[in-house]
Order: sequence, then structure tokens, then C-alpha cells
Amino acid sequence: MPVKCCFYRSPTAETMTWSENMDTLLANQAGLDAFRIFLKSEFSEENVEFWLACEDFKKTKNADKIASKAKMIYSEFIEADAPKEINIDFSTRDLISKNIAEPTLKCFDEAQKLIYCLMAKDSFPRFLKSEIYKKLVNSQQVPNHKKWLPFL
Repeated sequence: MPVKCCFYRSPTAETMTWSENMDTLLANQAGLDAFRIFLKSEFSEENVEFWLACEDFKKTKNADKIASKAKMIYSEFIEADAPKEINIDFSTRDLISKNIAEPTLKCFDEAQKLIYCLMAKDSFPRFLKSEIYKKLVNSQQVPNHKKWLPFL
């Protein structure tokens, strides 16, 4: 099945830096977009969505918003049969469930670390071998002389 990318293309050097580590990839909007498309193709986009929700949550200043955002994250990703339930161990899920009534900015840290490690060890290496990533890199390495040498 052909892969269609629907995000802007960044320069080749930048695209190549995404392979250095997952932090570099996640810090770059085009890299994040490509990774999300890849995860969606593997039916595991909930992992990066949870990670991003936690990053946003940690920047929350207002106490009321902390509570409402925590409940939203919990209902979307943590609770049993959540629409985007992430794969975390029982003890981590149980700890979050017990603390959700009075959430702190650190209440999802352990789950976020687990999901980050899962993506870094599993999804990220597969992304680097994926058609999505290869096409991005290859499309940016096409030499200009190809326009006048159609047989290349």
C-alpha cells in the first residue's frame, strides 16, 4: 500500500537528525507529524497522544485546570476501557487511579516514562525502518539533475 505523507517537508539534514534519538524527533514538528502518521498506521497513536497530553499537562498553572486536565487524561488514556487506553502495568494504573481525586502535576510521570520507553524501544526503531521515514529521507535526496536526465 502506498504511503501518502500530508505534512511539510523539512530539509534533509533535519530529517536525518530525527534518527539520532526520539527526543530530537519529538521536538521537531515535522518529525512529530511523521511519527504520528506512522503510529496511526500501526494502530498505536495513543502512545504519542498520551505522551503529548502529559507534556501539556505538566505546563498547567491553574489548580482548577490541573484537576480537569487530569480527569480528561485519566478518562481518555488510563481507566479500564478508555477510548485510547495505553498499555501500562497494573500497579502504575492503580496508583494513578488512587491519586486522581487530588491530582498533582507529577501524577502521570511514571506512566509517561513507561510509554516513552515503550516508544523508544519499540515504535521508534520501527519508524526509522518504515516506508514513511524512508520516503521522506529519499524524497529530499533527489538530485536536481534528475530533471534533465529522465533516465536516472
